[in-house]
Amino acid sequence: MKDLMKLTAVELGKKIQAKEVTVAEAVEAAFEQIEKKEKDLNCYVTVCDKEAVLARAAEVQKQIDAGELTGPLAGVPVAIKDNMCTKGLLTTCSSKILGNFVPTYTAEAVLNLEKAGAVIIGKANMDEFAMGSTTETSAYGVTKNPWNPEHVPGGSSGGSCAAVAAEECSYALGSDTGGSIRQPSSFCGVTGIKPTYGTVSRYGLIAYGSSLDQIGPVAKDVTDCATILETIASYDPKDSTSVKRDSYDFTSALMADASGLKIGIPKDYFGEGLDEEVKTSILNAVKVLEEKGATVEFFDFKLVEYAIPAYYVIASAEASSNLSRFDGVKYGYRTEDYDGLHNMYKKTRSEGFGPEVKRRIMLGSFVLSSGYYDAYYLKALRTKALIKKAFDEAFEKYDIIVAPAAPTTAPKLGESLSDPIKMYLSDIYTIAVNLAGLPGISVPCGMDSKGLPIGMQLIGDCFKENDIIRAAYTYEQCSKNA
Repeated sequence: MKDLMKLTAVELGKKIQAKEVTVAEAVEAAFEQIEKKEKDLNCYVTVCDKEAVLARAAEVQKQIDAGELTGPLAGVPVAIKDNMCTKGLLTTCSSKILGNFVPTYTAEAVLNLEKAGAVIIGKANMDEFAMGSTTETSAYGVTKNPWNPEHVPGGSSGGSCAAVAAEECSYALGSDTGGSIRQPSSFCGVTGIKPTYGTVSRYGLIAYGSSLDQIGPVAKDVTDCATILETIASYDPKDSTSVKRDSYDFTSALMADASGLKIGIPKDYFGEGLDEEVKTSILNAVKVLEEKGATVEFFDFKLVEYAIPAYYVIASAEASSNLSRFDGVKYGYRTEDYDGLHNMYKKTRSEGFGPEVKRRIMLGSFVLSSGYYDAYYLKALRTKALIKKAFDEAFEKYDIIVAPAAPTTAPKLGESLSDPIKMYLSDIYTIAVNLAGLPGISVPCGMDSKGLPIGMQLIGDCFKENDIIRAAYTYEQCSKNA
């Protein structure tokens, strides 16, 4: 039983289809692992009621036996990041202000998984409202890195990535606003994809930065990620930013062959501030792709230094607008003792939000206020357009851009929280991808001398997920056989 959680999601799905394993056995294996590891790691905000999950497992099993569910993920246990609405199941965004919120509907991406026969095992811990890079801003305690519990798992999808790394689920969904899937995937030694903006519906995802957020898969390998992405991606008329794509076929890119791929390496990403061990691991991984037929070239990518200020202005502005709905009136936490409506708003929000969320709401309200709107917000939007243009020019020459997922491996718990600016700077290699709406994948490419995982980030042009999936798969297969 215990070995079932060592399998990838696709491998487990195949065993379930072949009747070698029942859905109930897969669920029992996940719960066994949660019981063993959860108290030390804190990957979940909510672990679902076991009886309810087993009832769902029986239902899925019946459909598999009847030949109604034949997909690769039918019956496989999944964790969902706690900022995606799940009908009848507590959805907190890891915040006190949503500590009692049970949605009446389910997010579209999660519905797509359920239609494919997925079994939800729990809601994964995260930075409060996805604001943070370490999963230390959660109101429900910090999540720890399964490789070394003294270190952070990254964020904001730290719970999702740690749960996959600790084998407390077969795969998970995360969301990525400025690197929140790719950076924790790198820190936890798992694989995660942020798809092109608009590929996966944002309906039911509790918004942080609406123009930047995108849901994506976190799993043990590239095959799993491509398979999950194929399952969750769809056009959704309920989401005004959803894009109708010609093809949602991502698994056809699973070929161990990089011939003909042109890879660009931005010199600016491999200079000052990047840990030597991270740099060496990534450049060694690029050599593997070169040996498999890719051409590699260094190039200048100047706008990287403007990405962080532009991102934090835009994301905070959108957050201050999106989070204004949490006021103690319709749902969520309301302060006990108040005097009049305004006092109720003020006290509810003061007590309900944590310090990092308050910091970003205040920053966002400031940059949107009259007199500062032009100076900050409009300037940030122009910078965003320039960053997109710089990527467009790069993709005229290259199919893929290689970058680190983070400047270092996972820092120790408590190190980043003392200095918010340092935490913001840790997103330097990931946020430009969100500003330009591009797809990116983080794939493990080695360990540092402390025994912590290193991730390589592959960035593709809009709607060119198949290029980065192919390159990541090629590298993964070569490193498996090495």
